[in-house]
Amino acid sequence: AIDEYKPLDATTNPSLILAAAQMPAYQNLVDDAVAYGKKLGGSEEEQIKNASDKLFVLFGAEILKRIPGRVSTEVDARLSFDKEGMIQRARRLIDLYKEVGVGKDRILIKLSSTWEGIQAGRVLEAEYGIHCNMTLLFSFAQAVACAEAGVTLISPFVGRILDWYVANGDKKTYEPSEDPGVKSVTKIYNYYKKFGYKTIVMGASFRNTGQIKALAGCDYLTISPKLLAELSKEHIKLTPTLSVKEAQACNLEKIHLDEKAFRWHHNEDQMAVEKLSDGIRRFAADAVKLERMLKERMFSTENGK
Repeated sequence: AIDEYKPLDATTNPSLILAAAQMPAYQNLVDDAVAYGKKLGGSEEEQIKNASDKLFVLFGAEILKRIPGRVSTEVDARLSFDKEGMIQRARRLIDLYKEVGVGKDRILIKLSSTWEGIQAGRVLEAEYGIHCNMTLLFSFAQAVACAEAGVTLISPFVGRILDWYVANGDKKTYEPSEDPGVKSVTKIYNYYKKFGYKTIVMGASFRNTGQIKALAGCDYLTISPKLLAELSKEHIKLTPTLSVKEAQACNLEKIHLDEKAFRWHHNEDQMAVEKLSDGIRRFAADAVKLERMLKERMFSTENGK
């Protein structure tokens, strides 16, 4: 898909890596990761963790051979409330990339947009020059805190917001311009541009091409191969719906969020609270599945099973 659509950047997450690791085409990467984990030694748990990190990096390095820009690699979602743990894991991933000849300029470290994740991003950017992509972002409070932390990029989710409103409300379909996910990203984009934040807004998690077209003009969009295929069949002229000029004219007030204010404002958004916790659980579950698969590869044959 990357060879076909030639994107600038690409993103990975635990769910995508788990799916790819089970495909025959990528077994050499899994074997290399397993060998690496064993070589480093340590406890069973340490070997599996090292193999897992190595696998993420090997997939990232393969993707980077095919794109001119950056690849996003995710820090384990189970560290979502552990600021120091996220910082250590991010630096470890950057070191692993360095070992395979990839510099940190080509990597975006993905962190959950919890308060702890956002503060980890602040430290990684300011003290280590490590670029961060804040993921699982659903609330305006999360977006404001990310901008104040000075992270490189945010991935506000569109489709998962729509999913929540469809599941929890009476309305089952929305026009693209009225789509709650589209409206959320539009507000964030306008806020960032109005107040001159450098953080890149990259709309993510799309359910249909209508959502994508409604966010034309956004800094970046990350789009699945399936929706890229649908878009490639359409021959219409797209006009940007988002623009810096319009953003600067919009009626938004600048706010500052310390930890207490962040937690309150985020907590006021029921959708965001539920989708953030759900997203963390799902990514954590897939990380566990991946580790289980690596454990079987690494240790089951040794036990004569």
